[in-house]
Amino acid sequence: MFDLPDDDTLYDALIARDPDYDGRAFVGVSSTGIFCRLTCPARKPKRENCHFYNDVATCLQLGFRPCKRCHPLAPEAQSDPAVTTLLKELDARPAYRWSETDIARMGFDPSTVRRTFKRHFGMTFLEMARSRRLAHGFTALSAGSVIDAQLNAGFDSPAAFRTAFAKLMGVAPGSLTKDALLRADHIQTPLGDMIAVCDNRALHLLEFADRKALPNEIQKLRKMAKGSMGIGRFATHDQIAAELSAYFTKTSDQFATPLALHGTPFSRDVWRTLQAIPAGETRSYSAIAASMGAPQATRAVARANGSNQIAIVIPCHRVIGADGSLTGYGGGLWRKQQLIELEKHYAERKQP
Repeated sequence: MFDLPDDDTLYDALIARDPDYDGRAFVGVSSTGIFCRLTCPARKPKRENCHFYNDVATCLQLGFRPCKRCHPLAPEAQSDPAVTTLLKELDARPAYRWSETDIARMGFDPSTVRRTFKRHFGMTFLEMARSRRLAHGFTALSAGSVIDAQLNAGFDSPAAFRTAFAKLMGVAPGSLTKDALLRADHIQTPLGDMIAVCDNRALHLLEFADRKALPNEIQKLRKMAKGSMGIGRFATHDQIAAELSAYFTKTSDQFATPLALHGTPFSRDVWRTLQAIPAGETRSYSAIAASMGAPQATRAVARANGSNQIAIVIPCHRVIGADGSLTGYGGGLWRKQQLIELEKHYAERKQP
């Protein structure tokens, strides 16, 4: 993968329409929701609205639409038309209820598409589409009725929405507790929607909406709260949303939102050790175990790392293999790489 230079260099290349970066870097414009080649002939956006990426799949995953003037998907479509075409369609119709019949109608073999998406993203295309529809329903549910949320999320029937919602929350929407102790809401980030579960004092869970372990994690929290979980927002949600915004805009890597840690004493010790890793640095599992005075506990450290349910704030993405490989990450390796790349900015800023 091409190692991108800093954003200021890329913005200069965008202004100059530098052909050296054509097909190697792309710009996502937050004010328009469109991504382009750096050689795009369109009027150039303001610097603060530009975000740079090294592949079109990331741009599509983040919700950007391809530019109709510079056609950034064209080269990628030649190598894998199924992935790029379907991602493009999903971006254009995030609320549509996709099926394998739709995939076949577009001329692609459903089983091949299933394997390809699984290999690239850790989930099938239909799973990706369903999680995106469900995430869109969170906003409507917190502000209106179940039927409004159902329509907003693109589900054809209340039964279908309730079934999908029940898998995530462990309870049908109509059975949600009013004035619940714990409340779930979604937070938009450049790497995709995240689900935050908070009470009025602390953050209990922060996960990417498409993480497979999310339904089980939410059900455990609901059981802990004796069923008192609903959809809504506390001031805690607003605080973590503001801190995530500052983090992704490279303004601050500090998180002050109080955390409610649900785990064994050893797991909590591991999570606190993770929080001590400076942004822009990484550690191996064995290095973490050694720093805790338990060099034989590498596997236990790995298990605690995998059970972390407060992503980014407890930075399990900063843990890599002893050989320097990225290793596993519940939010997807592509996100892990993006987070590590983002944090290089903080490390460079702290250098004398």
